[in-house]
Amino acid sequence: MFNSFLLTLYHVFLPISLPIIGGILLKQFKNWDTRPLSTFSLYILSPALIFDTLLHAEITWTDVTGTFWFSIINLIALWALAELLSRVFHLGASEKAGLTLVSTFTNCVNYGLPLVLLAFGQLGLDKASVYVIGQMIIVNTVGIFFAARSEFTVKNAILSVFRMPSIYAAAIAIILRASNLSLPVALDGGISMLAAGYSPVVLAILGAQMLRPRGASKPWKPNVRKAFWTGLVVRLIAAPVLSYLILTALQIEGTLFSVLLILASMPTAVNAVILAEQFNASPQFVSRCILWTTAASMVILPIMIVMSS
Repeated sequence: MFNSFLLTLYHVFLPISLPIIGGILLKQFKNWDTRPLSTFSLYILSPALIFDTLLHAEITWTDVTGTFWFSIINLIALWALAELLSRVFHLGASEKAGLTLVSTFTNCVNYGLPLVLLAFGQLGLDKASVYVIGQMIIVNTVGIFFAARSEFTVKNAILSVFRMPSIYAAAIAIILRASNLSLPVALDGGISMLAAGYSPVVLAILGAQMLRPRGASKPWKPNVRKAFWTGLVVRLIAAPVLSYLILTALQIEGTLFSVLLILASMPTAVNAVILAEQFNASPQFVSRCILWTTAASMVILPIMIVMSS
């Protein structure tokens, strides 16, 4: 177990830490404004990543049904829990939207895929690809709806989903794949280049946000502090427990069980702070939740991998 923990630190956390450190340094010494780059990531890099992944990933259909139902049920369960806790603690619209993002979306792409490959090999990575592709689509559709509710009416929040290019990128990729069509080499290469830039960019934004979240110089309002602690408990404790129960109820076993449990228990997604920043879904506590859930995962996830293997 100790050896697995050290290997995870070396092979996963060290590479991931480099762009995060770059973002921290830019924020510290250049007072980097991340909002323009967040917009670029949300409207350009994210659609490119979704399109490229859907078009080229080796997707097997053996476990697609189980993965699909787990993703949907887990999303609904975590969303319902966030809604319930928001009412119990009387959170405002902004904090409620932020708590929903923190609770429902995990960093299963930038952090989860390398970790799964290390822990479960190529078999685990193949099974993870189905879940991860679904999550990328959900985050960039349902996630935008969750975030946008803090500023817009429900109608405008729904409309905002269809203003995002990611949903159209996914639809086009599925159509091309189903039709056995391919893009010209130069165009395909350009999209792949944009997709490759996604991870370092969003991780650098994460580093900047972790160092000095918006509003960090001001005392936290009671609602923000309550939302922060609630988000930590949900993501670190409730989410793994709910995932385990849902996987057991669906009778999912073997490597797929372990992979889905780990991916659903990852720290809060980097995308959450981008969406929170774009739609004012309390980015102050969302960015802090990303920081602390990521730090805690360095201890929790290696233990879970050993226990689930």
